[in-house]
Amino acid sequence: MKSFGTRSKGLRLERMQDSRQWTDGGFRNLHPIPAGLRDPNTKMPTLTEFLCGGTRRVPTGPLPALNPLDAWLRPPDTGLRATWLGHSTVLLEIGGLRLLTDPVWGQRASPSQLAGPKRFQPVPVDLKSLPPIDAVLISHDHYDHLCLPTIRALAKTTVPFVTSLGVGAHLEGWGVPPERITELDWWQSHRLPGTEVEITAAPSQHFSGRGLKDRNATLWSSLVVRSPRHRVFFSGDTGLTDQYTQIRERLGPFDLVMLEVGAFHPAWGDMHLGPENALQALQLLGGGAFLPVHWGTFSLAMHAWDQPAEVLLDLAPRQGVHLLMPKLGQAVEPAQVDSVTPWWRGVDSGGSEAPVPVTWPKALAWPLD
Repeated sequence: MKSFGTRSKGLRLERMQDSRQWTDGGFRNLHPIPAGLRDPNTKMPTLTEFLCGGTRRVPTGPLPALNPLDAWLRPPDTGLRATWLGHSTVLLEIGGLRLLTDPVWGQRASPSQLAGPKRFQPVPVDLKSLPPIDAVLISHDHYDHLCLPTIRALAKTTVPFVTSLGVGAHLEGWGVPPERITELDWWQSHRLPGTEVEITAAPSQHFSGRGLKDRNATLWSSLVVRSPRHRVFFSGDTGLTDQYTQIRERLGPFDLVMLEVGAFHPAWGDMHLGPENALQALQLLGGGAFLPVHWGTFSLAMHAWDQPAEVLLDLAPRQGVHLLMPKLGQAVEPAQVDSVTPWWRGVDSGGSEAPVPVTWPKALAWPLD
């Protein structure tokens, strides 16, 4: 099946095998997993539980969304702006460039467009209506981050791709010319030609694979974007790891931190964050404005669709976190946001909520310059 992707070979495979993360025929999480992330009293859910268990896994109506096209017509006042487009897809404006993270416009996070997890919320803007994109960043090859129909559409443009080792084989197989693909090992960097924007692949705690026989055949990474004025962290998919301290020391501090908060389960504690662990990861990273991603689009776990948002709204202000909770398609500049409106509550109840003030220590409000 074409959606399974392509296995690496030749020089690409040799480069992968030279990575410190390559062990016994595949990539591995080589650093110790912090104790206590998995609840020993929680069993791994069965396939039936995963597919049918839980309550309120999808909203009863569409989520409020904005069309960001007008906002994108003018440059950000502060030089840094992010527009959450659903799940882990964010249009990031930094250093005068537009970068797109883990773009997914497909209807299902699945090898088939006829079965598998189906999005309950459309992307607020058509893919063909996007402004010119300077680079596409792809953290790893799971279906909710690497989408065949989306990549095929982007392959018809001239946009370059920056991704993790091995993922380029999938991209080439779907029509992206090799000269437009840059694959990075952890701690390797790539400066976009003719610009001052640099992208670095950093450690994450996860796994990869699109079929039954290719588990960990490609690398997974978090990604850091740096310009002369700003630094942004994007987690991709990850569990909690002490490597966040190393990332802070080597690549921080960060003006904007995008961490996954949805599609988690106590039995998956070392592979996905969830909201509580995301706040711990944010602390290890040294703070910064926090934009939660990986929620509000697909039902990929048994918790309620809005549980991550509610937990963060409760815990973040008490921890002094500069929380950003924009609506889909709402372009936000972190330095200009000082409150959170729980817009998601109106979806199931039919009501609306007033802004909830959020304050954070000055030490966590990293300067823009």
